[in-house]
Amino acid sequence: MNEKTIAKAGRIIEGKAGQGMDGYCVLALIDLDGHPTASTLSVAKANGIKWITFGTGLEGNKANRINKDNRASVCFSSAGYNITLVGTIEILTDAKSKKENWYDGLEYHFSGTDDPNFCVLRFKTSRYNLYVGEDEVSGNI
Repeated sequence: MNEKTIAKAGRIIEGKAGQGMDGYCVLALIDLDGHPTASTLSVAKANGIKWITFGTGLEGNKANRINKDNRASVCFSSAGYNITLVGTIEILTDAKSKKENWYDGLEYHFSGTDDPNFCVLRFKTSRYNLYVGEDEVSGNI
């Protein structure tokens, strides 16, 4: 049952990728004062529950928080599921990552993949709590 639930959760997350605000989740980071903070963010790409990428601004609060403390949590929820992932997050600024993770809607915030303020955040899961339909599982990756 665990593998089936993990696969279902992964399909839900992958279905959110590149959908702009129709594909958002909550990203929780530790702020500069050591307190947890949460904000919504659109998913750029995902590989099941293993990793998720996001496009954001290099000069913003998220990047500053990650530079200080790279621990993070991501949550997707609806009436039928709650997918909570815990892990680490890193900032990617290389041209390949920026091009691979660009999606429609980012042009409202950035001039393109070569915009020096545009960066990619890559979250890597280390543990999970999944409730999908009637199934509930927790574990480590």
